[in-house]
Amino acid sequence: MMRHNALAPTQIDDFWDQGYLIIGKLLDDELVASLQEEYDRLFAHAREDGRYRNLAIDDTGDVAEKQKVQNQMLQITQMCERSILYRKLIYDDRILDIVENLIGPNIQLFHDQALYKPAGDGGPVFWHQDNGYWRCTPPNLVSCWLTLDDVNRENGAMHVIPGSHHRLVEHKKSKSTNALFDVSKEVSEDRSVVIDLPAGGVMFHHCQTLHFTPPNRTHRQRRAFAIHFMPPGTLGQMTDPEDPEGKRRISGHLNVSFSRPMLRARI
Repeated sequence: MMRHNALAPTQIDDFWDQGYLIIGKLLDDELVASLQEEYDRLFAHAREDGRYRNLAIDDTGDVAEKQKVQNQMLQITQMCERSILYRKLIYDDRILDIVENLIGPNIQLFHDQALYKPAGDGGPVFWHQDNGYWRCTPPNLVSCWLTLDDVNRENGAMHVIPGSHHRLVEHKKSKSTNALFDVSKEVSEDRSVVIDLPAGGVMFHHCQTLHFTPPNRTHRQRRAFAIHFMPPGTLGQMTDPEDPEGKRRISGHLNVSFSRPMLRARI
């Protein structure tokens, strides 16, 4: 049976050759408006109780410290655990049909995250590969990057380096914040592709594709939401339960749970 968003063979080949795929507008305006309203509500509540990170600083958890710095690169992880609407979104067939074309019929959530660059002082996310943070094995996770605003170079569009997913580079913390890696020295920016998207637009990228989003100095906010998918059986780096300080990491299966549900399974 043909799926609603089945990809053409050339699109699948392009993804695995280039490490990313631009889909463009996918979600209807009515759903986008609802997601925008919920996004704003969740960030407003998070600002009150500190349940978010400002990736532009060495995040201490102190609400006042997060809000007073000049750059605001705000992150909420696991929106699907805070909102029924975002819980439904990670099961959206329009998205999962594309993911199935890329990683197969059995799809598990790795995690999701909202990445918010406010107007005027939205900070950058430096060049990196997602699996530089995650260290998942095998490295075949796929991310859906979804925009809730019209996004271009000026207000924080995604930049990618085609073909960069074929090699994992060494990741080091940035000099400005321990929250983020910065592998800019590994990047030839003249090869980068800027991906403009409308509100409700999506692009997909491999977990080893080098990517970056610049600061937002415009009068327009940039609300983005990323969903990271993996095949079941993926190994991830987890805290060793025998390490009371949580510093030692061990490799283990990322088991199905409420936080990492199976989103689709076909036998």
